[in-house]
Amino acid sequence: MQTFDARQTTGVLREQVIEAHRALQGRTPLVQCITNVVSANYMANVLLAAGASPAMVDNTQEAALFAGIADALLINLGTPTDAQVASMRLAAEAARQAGKPWVLDPIGAGGLPWRGGVALDLLRFQPSAIRGNPSEIKGLSGLGEGGRGVDSSDEPASAVPAALQLLQHSPVVCASGAVDHLVGRYQRQQVLVRIFGGSPLQPRVTATGCALGALLAAYQSVAEPLVAAVAAHASFAIAGALAAQRHTAPGSFAIGFIDELYRLEEASFRERMQLEVTALETV
Repeated sequence: MQTFDARQTTGVLREQVIEAHRALQGRTPLVQCITNVVSANYMANVLLAAGASPAMVDNTQEAALFAGIADALLINLGTPTDAQVASMRLAAEAARQAGKPWVLDPIGAGGLPWRGGVALDLLRFQPSAIRGNPSEIKGLSGLGEGGRGVDSSDEPASAVPAALQLLQHSPVVCASGAVDHLVGRYQRQQVLVRIFGGSPLQPRVTATGCALGALLAAYQSVAEPLVAAVAAHASFAIAGALAAQRHTAPGSFAIGFIDELYRLEEASFRERMQLEVTALETV
């Protein structure tokens, strides 16, 4: 059995993240976002700044059709209605049938029973990635009770067992936080990737986590699942750290963060991307 080389694996992953960023800039993927009313505007601006094209198509008459047209789909359970949930199911099924990647952001899973049930039902459509805060990941897996609304009461590291359990439904599961913890399959290994950086101001800006899910969907259209997840989280970590150098309050930081996403280039990743890869088991 070949010994896992963490340093070599990290180096290869870093290069693939840079290539994914290059591909995102070159292709401008169209991302369908079925999301909440709080996040839509900020999410759309984040996608535009990062190099993607957002489309907030969430009605039952068009959701499935558009999922087949778009390059990727985000489903976010922030403010679900019965009609929107119907659109989510239609779009997720259409994306799966068309071979398009889609990301599930299970906001409030575990803390609110109805939406938790919706999130569990959506797992049958096999998302290409699941992203949430630690409490949501634990709640979705059944190993926790969820957080306080969209807030997390848990540290990302504590969600790793839950994330591993959810790999039966998706190839990569992300517990986002001060240090992001991502688990998934990479080079025939089940790995944990930790991503460092960002700013304490990020959770002070509404829809930051939601927008991260949308960027993850965009990257899913140009890279394999784990690489896409690392690229999205690294982009947010780098842009957050850079924005915090210029802005010290949430209002200006929110705008500055979008500006820094827009300015990201290959050198930004080479100089500032901080990640660690740990092997969990061979798959």
